[in-house]
Amino acid sequence: MVDGEPVSPEPLEVHVVNKPAGVVSTARDTHGRRTVTQLVRSGRRLYPVGRLDADTTGLILLTNDGELANRLTHPRYGVPRTYLARVEGGSVPDHALRKLREGVELEDGFTLPAKVRQVQPGVLEITIREGRKRQVRRMCDAIGHPVTELTRIAFGPLRLKDLAPGQHRRLTAAEVERLRESAA
Repeated sequence: MVDGEPVSPEPLEVHVVNKPAGVVSTARDTHGRRTVTQLVRSGRRLYPVGRLDADTTGLILLTNDGELANRLTHPRYGVPRTYLARVEGGSVPDHALRKLREGVELEDGFTLPAKVRQVQPGVLEITIREGRKRQVRRMCDAIGHPVTELTRIAFGPLRLKDLAPGQHRRLTAAEVERLRESAA
């Protein structure tokens, strides 16, 4: 009760957004750039779950569920994130793929092993379970194949599928439950 009036928690929402390039993954931007929260019309105050740099496209979640957001992004839960990375230098040799799979030394320490497959020459599907700043780009730099284009295609059990850039949809209760289970 507040001032004698009953109050109840705000209904929770989770949206999946296909973030286009040039949009920043913050709730507000001091430089006037377009933000990912501007892509979703909602009566709730939504905020992004994790971050994608401005040049990276693809799946990002927006929610007002702080507990879920924390569980999805905290390293101890190891929720997988999958990216498609187009890299320089054409086909990536087996020894370089092996380095990614074993963990790469970056300036802030070794990464956890990644799940990696080359889907076509110069295009890697990389799944990581930690979320360091610009991690996939730095990992590919470390093996001598800088990223030219990066798209997140999955977050936990959710896949980007056919959501067009700039579009979003609200998750179903079953999808939200699968997300919670992935961070258990």
